[in-house]
Amino acid sequence: QVQLVESGGGLAQAGESLRLTCVASGKIVSIESMRWHRQAPGKQREFVAGITDGGSTVYANFAKGRFTISRDNAKHTVWLQIDNLNPEDTADYYCSAVDVRSEREDYRLLWGQGTLVTVSS
Repeated sequence: QVQLVESGGGLAQAGESLRLTCVASGKIVSIESMRWHRQAPGKQREFVAGITDGGSTVYANFAKGRFTISRDNAKHTVWLQIDNLNPEDTADYYCSAVDVRSEREDYRLLWGQGTLVTVSS
C-alpha cells in the first residue's frame, strides 16, 4: 500500500519562509507527477504547484515567484518552499501523487492527509 505523508506545517510570521515535505512510502516503482494543493478555511481546495518525474514544473498564477516545488525521485519525496509568507497563505496544504506504480498495484491518484500552515501578521 502506498501512502503520502506531509510535514513541515506550523505557525509562522508574515515574511518568514516554510518548507513543506511530502514523502511517499510503500514499494514504489515510479510516480509520474507530484503536486501540492491547498485549502483555506471556507474555500475550495486549489492547485498550487506540480512537478513531473522529469523535473518539469507548473505553478498556479498566485504561486509564481514565492513558491518553489522540487522532488527527489529516488526518495519519492516532494518539497514546497514558500517564501515571504502572508496571512492569505494560511491553509491546509495537501500533497498528491499521480500515476503511481508500485510492486503490488498501480494508483491513478493518491492524496496525503495534509499539513496546516498558519501565518500571522
